[in-house]
Amino acid sequence: MSADEAPLAYRLITGPDDRSFCERISAALAEGYVLHGGPAVTANGGTVIAAQAVILPQAVASSDAAVANAVDELDADLEFDGEGIA
Repeated sequence: MSADEAPLAYRLITGPDDRSFCERISAALAEGYVLHGGPAVTANGGTVIAAQAVILPQAVASSDAAVANAVDELDADLEFDGEGIA
């Protein structure tokens, strides 16, 4: 699978708040995405436009692990004497 074909870690799905939009969200959930936050809606004239962010859980776990490793490395480089950084 090329980089262009790899699933995105984050997607923002937008469109008119109709059955088609709900089908697109349902398809993303079936592909392993999970909802990220609540939906946003706005009106465009007489049409309600919805937006929903979805993320792949494994991408978040990998990102969280990278952050945790970076923090551990910073902690190892710094010495804390109880009052401040020494």
